[in-house]
Amino acid sequence: MAGELEGSKALSGLLSGLAQEAFHGHQGITEELLRSQLYPEVSLEEFRPFLAKMRGILKSIASADMDFNQLEAFLTAQTKKQGGITSDQAAVISKFWKSHKIKIRESLMNQSRWDSGLRGLSWRIDGKSQSRHSAQIHTPVAIMELEIGKSGQESEFLCLEFDEVKVNQLLKKLSEVEESISTLMQPA
Repeated sequence: MAGELEGSKALSGLLSGLAQEAFHGHQGITEELLRSQLYPEVSLEEFRPFLAKMRGILKSIASADMDFNQLEAFLTAQTKKQGGITSDQAAVISKFWKSHKIKIRESLMNQSRWDSGLRGLSWRIDGKSQSRHSAQIHTPVAIMELEIGKSGQESEFLCLEFDEVKVNQLLKKLSEVEESISTLMQPA
């Protein structure tokens, strides 16, 4: 059995499947699918503990958002642990994490975000061409367009128009926010 679970291609495929299921929300990836596609010669009773071990290792690495030094220390400890992993498995896990870390981290960040985020902002200054009051025609206005949305969903656009008074109010509020952040960031 141990030799059957050593193949680096099969283990890499297993880690990819586990990542798709756990971090990217693909519901169709089941224990039976992974076993039948990657380890068809291994019985389900033998495969389950191996799958649980790999799932636990992958979740530990992802939840700690391990950098490469932490990863190497963690995998070394796993190879020395009784019932742990082999050094070949550790090498496959390390290679997998190095190539998938950013995608998994982004997926976890998107899953933890409840509300929409700002995806983009553009602005320009225009001259007002229509108004109820003729004195306001040809006065400068700032037009700001915000792109708002969640990852994987279509964006919504919000268009705002500011006259000079509103721009000054906005700038005052932004400087207050900047002061608050600076105050909080100063060492005690």
